[in-house]
Amino acid sequence: MEERSYVEAFYQRVNEEERLADRPGKIEYATTMAYIHQYLKPGMRIAEIGAGTGKYSLALSREGYSVEAVELVERNIQIFKNKLKAEDDIRIQQGDAMNLSCFADDSMDITLLLGPMYHLFTEEHKKKALSEAIRITRPGGMLFVAYCQNEATILQYCFGQKTLWEDLRKGLLTDDFIWQANENDVFSLVRPADIRALTKDFPVERVNLIATDGASRYLSSMLEQMDEALYRKYLEYHFSICERKDLIGASNHVLDILKKIEEH
Repeated sequence: MEERSYVEAFYQRVNEEERLADRPGKIEYATTMAYIHQYLKPGMRIAEIGAGTGKYSLALSREGYSVEAVELVERNIQIFKNKLKAEDDIRIQQGDAMNLSCFADDSMDITLLLGPMYHLFTEEHKKKALSEAIRITRPGGMLFVAYCQNEATILQYCFGQKTLWEDLRKGLLTDDFIWQANENDVFSLVRPADIRALTKDFPVERVNLIATDGASRYLSSMLEQMDEALYRKYLEYHFSICERKDLIGASNHVLDILKKIEEH
């Protein structure tokens, strides 16, 4: 089955709104938004590719930005549209991250690619999505690209749910513990070195690579039991370490922050 079919089937049964509603999800969202806000200026035009049910697009629109939203999954689009208000400056269309021909070159100040790289398995497809996102972003503009990390799955799933021996038997792990995507997978997993390799030939410079949820998914039960004061202190701690290179690879999600440079 094609990647698109698996993604559509997955989001028919999984509510993306709920994933960002628990405390680890709120940390991921708050971290992503905090870094986006570092580069926002009045009047900027934003594209969100793989907009899901609109959490980021709606928030940015309601801060006064013009947003172009592209989403693959029809169910997500319907949920998104049901949340729109008349004053929201958002245009939503169904589309694929690997083909953004609906947008002109250099037409966006900020491009968000916060979901598509989770579901693209080949290097060719990942580079195509990156190429399109970079193409539509103006020189000097910013790109925010999210990835799922390999180590979180190995630790939380293979060891945490005690599937390791079965996964090894099925050939789902290499000898050096890299998860092998197969025809039944929904998520593509990478390591920081893979992210650097993907972007090295593109006209971008890396501004930052951050752990958007850090250790929060490992500590999910503990976080849910914290009182508000302790949870706020944990957030402060998270923001103090989310850029540390020695910790990024163990996060469930990372955010690659790139600046498009002019090609000479």
